Amino acid sequence: MKKKYCMIPLTALLIWFFLDMTGLYFGENCLVTTSYKDDGIFFIIYFVIFLIFIFKEKIGKWLAAVWLSIWFLIQFLCHEWYTIFNSGIMGSLEGKIKFFSETMKWLSIDGKYIPDLYHTILHLLIITALVSTLIYIVKNKKGKQI
Repeated sequence: MKKKYCMIPLTALLIWFFLDMTGLYFGENCLVTTSYKDDGIFFIIYFVIFLIFIFKEKIGKWLAAVWLSIWFLIQFLCHEWYTIFNSGIMGSLEGKIKFFSETMKWLSIDGKYIPDLYHTILHLLIITALVSTLIYIVKNKKGKQI
């Protein structure tokens, strides 16, 4: 696998996650609020790892794989866990529902937390970036691009 094919999902994730830093509204509809105070450190870590992968591929690909794994686990615990178990590590179910009540939904069920549109796409991009990075690592074990 060529590096450029791995960089496509990594770049898409970086761009999508940047929306979390700036916020994005379509008129009265909120895709994601400005959350750099809450998520800025995650953005900085990902951005630095992204740059390391570009300029120091040998270590960068491993840092990307590890960080994307950790990041997805954190996102799973903060979002999907609530959907599955109706509770979690980030406060009450009711608080979670209220916190994201103004964001765009792809599915809404009263009394049930379901990740909003932004977080659903974010999680899919994290998984896609992780899988493409792992494929890149496996296919390029000996330094040969296939």
